[in-house]
Amino acid sequence: MNKFTKRLTTGMLACTVSLGAMAAMADTYVVAVGSASNSLQGLSAKKFAEDLQAKLGDAHTVEFYADGQLGDDKELMQKIRLGTVNFTLISSIMTNVAPEFALFDMPFLVQSRDHLKAIDKEIVQPVLAPKAAEEGLKLISTWENGFRQITNNTRPINTPADLDGLKIRTPSSEWRVMMFKEWGANPTPMSFSEVFVALQTGTMDGQENPLTNITGANFQEVQKYLSLTGHVYSPIYLLTSMKSWDGYPLDVKAAVEEVAASVQDWALAEGEKADNSLVDKVKAAGMEVNVADKAAFIEAAAPIYKAFAEKVPGGDELVSKAQALAK
Repeated sequence: MNKFTKRLTTGMLACTVSLGAMAAMADTYVVAVGSASNSLQGLSAKKFAEDLQAKLGDAHTVEFYADGQLGDDKELMQKIRLGTVNFTLISSIMTNVAPEFALFDMPFLVQSRDHLKAIDKEIVQPVLAPKAAEEGLKLISTWENGFRQITNNTRPINTPADLDGLKIRTPSSEWRVMMFKEWGANPTPMSFSEVFVALQTGTMDGQENPLTNITGANFQEVQKYLSLTGHVYSPIYLLTSMKSWDGYPLDVKAAVEEVAASVQDWALAEGEKADNSLVDKVKAAGMEVNVADKAAFIEAAAPIYKAFAEKVPGGDELVSKAQALAK
């Protein structure tokens, strides 16, 4: 190596080290969700980002993206694994991470938000979070997605028989698909960002989501009927990757855990308020609202529980434990 090459190589190495140091100093944390910014998911993620920024101060930067700007749930899951996104909220597709997460796909399992907090403490953190960790994901906290209701453009849904033949969009969850098939519908998994157009064009007759997602995506503009079934309570999980988590400074980890716990309480309270106020909102938009016959749906859901107990290791015990926590 001649003197010029040696000097050039040394200079390049110094530049590389300098750029690496600058990147480390930047210390930016990206929070992104695929959901609408004015849905509860979007609002919860925004509050988390803002509160985390306030907690961390000027030494760190927290960026927030919603409305699928950085991708849908599947894409964000991949970006979490790659470390290009630091935090995201994931709901139904967690069943693709570990089958035990399908516990929350069991119809009418969660009775209240207090029940959800008990399940989070006794089942999610000690049982499900380690399953996620085995797949490289750090489950930080469990927040509100909400009690799911059915909308469609054909008729009010009072009993499972009213779903016969309807094309219903579901998340990418084999259990949700199984549930709606059992109830006579024709379910089709579809990315949330595609649902509005599918309803508007008639590709789908209806869909099922919490009220905060329904109004957040303005489905009341393209749907005639809202049926209050409350058939599933979906939590949403605040995630990062285990690799990223291990690399976060201690002060960042402490701040994330503290803020996540406070946002859990905030999100559950907001979800409860929305259950009341958003029904009025969709009525004002012209939707016809009915309360479904839950007993009929519960009776028709028995095969789903049987399949879960048979297919998921320890599934029967998980269900029994969750049900026992209802008070």
